[in-house]
Amino acid sequence: MTDDRSRGRAVPSGRLSRLGVFGRLAGGVAGGVAAEGARRLARGERPSMGDLLLTPANATRVAEQLSHLRGAAMKLGQMVSMDAGDMLPAELATILARLRDNAHHMPPAQLDKVLAAEWGRDWRRKFAHFQAHPVAAASIGQVHRARLPNGRELAIKVQYPGVAGSIDADVDNVATLLRVSGLLPKELDIAPLLGEAKRQLNEEADYEREAGMLARYRDLIGHSLDFVVPAPEPSLTTSRVLAMDFVEGVPVETLETAPQDVRDRVMHNLISLVLRELLDWGLMQTDPNFANYRWQPDTGRLVLLDFGAARPVAAETAAGYRALLMAGLAGDRDAVREAALAVGFLGAAAVERHGPLIDRMIDVILGELNQPGPFDFGDRAFVGVLREQGMEVARDRATWHLPPADTLFTQRKISGTALLAARLKARVDVRTMVAGYQG
Repeated sequence: MTDDRSRGRAVPSGRLSRLGVFGRLAGGVAGGVAAEGARRLARGERPSMGDLLLTPANATRVAEQLSHLRGAAMKLGQMVSMDAGDMLPAELATILARLRDNAHHMPPAQLDKVLAAEWGRDWRRKFAHFQAHPVAAASIGQVHRARLPNGRELAIKVQYPGVAGSIDADVDNVATLLRVSGLLPKELDIAPLLGEAKRQLNEEADYEREAGMLARYRDLIGHSLDFVVPAPEPSLTTSRVLAMDFVEGVPVETLETAPQDVRDRVMHNLISLVLRELLDWGLMQTDPNFANYRWQPDTGRLVLLDFGAARPVAAETAAGYRALLMAGLAGDRDAVREAALAVGFLGAAAVERHGPLIDRMIDVILGELNQPGPFDFGDRAFVGVLREQGMEVARDRATWHLPPADTLFTQRKISGTALLAARLKARVDVRTMVAGYQG
C-alpha cells in the first residue's frame, strides 16, 4: 500500500472544501465518542465526557485531519502540542507531536500550478535543476532544493494554496473544535488571543515579510562562529514563494548522542541568543519548533531557519522579563511574584485565592535556579512537583487567566528553548548568563 505522504496529497484550498474537512472531523469525533461510550457502558463503567473525547482514536483523528488541512489549522495544533508541554495527557501529547514532524505535501500538478502563478509558466528555465519532491513539508509550506545556472544552491519554500485566505476561518474552526473537545474551558475568554493568532499567522503567510526578517537576522547575527542564517534571494521571492540559500545540516535532535560538552555549548549559545533577542535586540523569532534548527557537525554551528514568526518584542514586555529575571537572580520571592503579576504570568485572582501555594511554587523554581554551578536541564524531577501544584490552582475556575499575547509568544520561545535543552540533557550556567544583564 502506498503512503499518502510519499505521493503527495492535494491541499483543500477552497473555503467550502476546508469547512467540509472540519465538518467530517467533528462528525468523526462524535462517532468516536458514541462508540467508546457504548464499549465502556457494556463493561459496566460510567465514563465522563472528557474520558470519551480524549481517547487515542479521537486524538489521532484530529491530528490526521489537521495535517491534511495544513495552514493555520495545523499550526495551531503544533502550538498546542508544544506550548502545553508537561500539562497535556501523555497520550494526547504524543499524538499531537506528530503535527510538528509530519505533513502531506502537494502533488506535482498542484505544485506546478502554484509556481506558474508566481513565476510564470516557463519557471523551470530559471533553474539548472529543481527537485520535484520536497525536502520538507510543514504547516504553511513545503521546501524544495534547487540549483541556479550559476551553481548556487537554493531552498525554495512554496506556500500551500488557500492557506493565506483561510487563516481567519481556520483559527475560528480550530478554537471551536478545542471547545467541543473539552480542551479549552468555556469560561476562558480567548477572543484576544485568537485575534493575535490570526495576526501572526497572516504575517507568517507573507513570505516577502519573512525574507525581510531573514535579512535583519543575518545582520544581527553577523559573522558568527556559532550560528548560520541563510541569505534570501529577492529576485525569486514573492508573497507566496521564499527563496534562500540551501544550507546543509542534520536534525538538531541528533545532538542527543553528542558528547556532553558539545550539547552544553550548543544550548549555552541558544540561551544566550534568546537573551539577546529579548533584552538587546527587541526582536525575537518566536517559533522554537525543533525543525527550525539544524546542526552542522563539521562546523559546530547551528543553522537558524524559519523567520515567519519573527516579531518585535514590546518594550514593556522586555522590561517585565528583565524585572522577573533580576528578582529570580536575587532569590526574592516577593519580587518574583510582583514581576510575574506585572508581566501577566499570574492573574491577581490566583494570588489572592492561592497565595501560599503560589509562593511554594516560586520557592521551588528559585531553589532550582539558584543552585551553584550549571543548571541541569535533564533533571526534570521538580517539574512534576510544579505540575501537581499548578493543577491544584487550575481546578479553581475563578483563577483562570490568559497572559497578554506578547508575553505568550515570548514565553513560547523561552519554553521551547528550555524543552530542547531538556531533550539534550544540557547543563548550562544560566545564572551567570542572566547576571550579565544586571545594572
